[in-house]
Amino acid sequence: MKTISLGLSLGVSFAAVAPALANDDVLKRTADPKQQVLQTVDYANTRYSKLSQINKDNVKKLKVDWGFSTGVLRGHEGSPLVIGDIMYVHTPFPNNVYALDLNDSGKIIWTYQPKQDPAVIPIMCCDVVNRGLAYADDMIFLHQADTTVVALDAKTGEKKWSVVNGDPKKGESNTATVLPVKDKLIVGISGAEFGVRGHITAYDLKTGKLAWRAYSQGPDEDMLVDPEKTTELGKPIGKDSSLKTWEGDQWKTGGGSTWGWYSYDPKLDLFYYGTANPSTWNPKQRPGDNKWSMTIFARNPDTGMAKWVYQMTPHDEWDYDGINEMILTDQKIDGKEQPLLTHFDRNGFGYTLNRETGALLVAEKYDPVVNWATKVDMDKSSKTYGRPLVVAKYSTEQNGEDVNSKGICPAALGSKDQQPAAYSPETELFYVPTNHVCMDYEPFKVSYTAGQPYVGATLSMYPAPNSHGGMGNFIAWDGKKGKIVWSNKEQFSVWSGALATAGGVVFYGTLEGYLKAVDAKTGKELYKFKTPSGIIGNVMTYEHKGKQFVAVLSGVGGWAGIGLAAGLANPTDGLGAVGGYAALSQYTALGGQLTVFSLAD
Repeated sequence: MKTISLGLSLGVSFAAVAPALANDDVLKRTADPKQQVLQTVDYANTRYSKLSQINKDNVKKLKVDWGFSTGVLRGHEGSPLVIGDIMYVHTPFPNNVYALDLNDSGKIIWTYQPKQDPAVIPIMCCDVVNRGLAYADDMIFLHQADTTVVALDAKTGEKKWSVVNGDPKKGESNTATVLPVKDKLIVGISGAEFGVRGHITAYDLKTGKLAWRAYSQGPDEDMLVDPEKTTELGKPIGKDSSLKTWEGDQWKTGGGSTWGWYSYDPKLDLFYYGTANPSTWNPKQRPGDNKWSMTIFARNPDTGMAKWVYQMTPHDEWDYDGINEMILTDQKIDGKEQPLLTHFDRNGFGYTLNRETGALLVAEKYDPVVNWATKVDMDKSSKTYGRPLVVAKYSTEQNGEDVNSKGICPAALGSKDQQPAAYSPETELFYVPTNHVCMDYEPFKVSYTAGQPYVGATLSMYPAPNSHGGMGNFIAWDGKKGKIVWSNKEQFSVWSGALATAGGVVFYGTLEGYLKAVDAKTGKELYKFKTPSGIIGNVMTYEHKGKQFVAVLSGVGGWAGIGLAAGLANPTDGLGAVGGYAALSQYTALGGQLTVFSLAD
């Protein structure tokens, strides 16, 4: 989800890439598996490493090599970066940054400690997390909780420029990383629970000057869409495509925030991202499809103009934000090689699209318990083509009335939230950390006041019934067929990002705090180690002086761990997560630590 410490009672690489099209420095360094300069590992968001020194035969020999305390308690999402001989570590609010010398036992080279108004904390929806730093052109980029975007000199920590991207007084905040593309820095915004109007923005990489901003809803010129050239499922979206789907001027407080992950195809010169839930969470109060919330966008990074869109959950009734990562691969499907985009949505469907045209190729459930819709209509001759076929029983607005709908699967945090999946070109499988959780959802009428919660729903969450009793699975997914290949059961949701490697090993973390390594082909568990706190960070790997290391941030929190992170006890607080994950406190406690592993000599 986004991000509420609120106790709310409501929740591949590309062939033939032309380097001149992208940021040369980023392309060069992402091609070197010894380093990691982006949270997504590469522009394609594959989270795949070509390093193979650690493999499925020797991974059982992993040991803790060294560690580092961040000095901050709360949820630690994202991962460190490694550029040359320096590791860069970030923290949740207050968003401190550490540069550590890998040649000197992780000695601190410099520290950046921003001074932020703590008033931003109550408007961060599901913990004060931050999904990490990015690097380009000798600068480290940080998007702070208070929406200040900062460029730091990578060697000295000196601030090169900063710019304010939003207004916390209106409920705008940030939890996401950023994406350097060419001479631009792409950044998003959080705050749909406060009725913000979502947007994606590009700043000049060298100066921080605003280049363009595209809103998620509103007039065509605000959204940077061309009614005749921007398409959905191959057809022009038409004039005022967004305005026609909102009642009156509700689009002005319509949500659609952009707090997730961004990917980029240098060959097509398009970047991809998703938009979040419409505001309010009470669907009765906002009739219509509420475009373009819950939508995948493909945009030109130079101008911001949208080439195509696809709305996955029209008129959302469940908070199924569409912000999860877009993984870009080139594979054969329907008998021909195609540029693909694979997306595991909060709504429980795994989508595969042609990323050049936006054509919908696959849409299947990646957790069998998903019940709010029977399927996505794939009949191109149908009036409902591309739309989910909603089961009336699980609608949260029935016969024009607010109802307490029970047994909805998945819960609002989705079959997967922001925790990123990985892809291996060797197996052609996606490795997906998932939530196996259902909910009861009762909307109520709410009024908009700037800077105040604009939710209007009470939620209760619990493990999927008639299942394995746990709240998570870690699965391997065939994106071409839309099928689960294997699935590992977990006691709690898998809130950590996955990492696939050329060694045939896939890594992920668990909410109890285990770093796990499994066989990429079979899912067999090969190694596990319990770190000091629950893991919601993303596993990363790098090489230094000829030796491969694996690193992960521990620090329980995020939406699933908000009860622990913020000290909440009411079961419906944290948008319903506090009650659902109450047992987590029996297995882990707050922490903030980096743990680095290597093979035993």
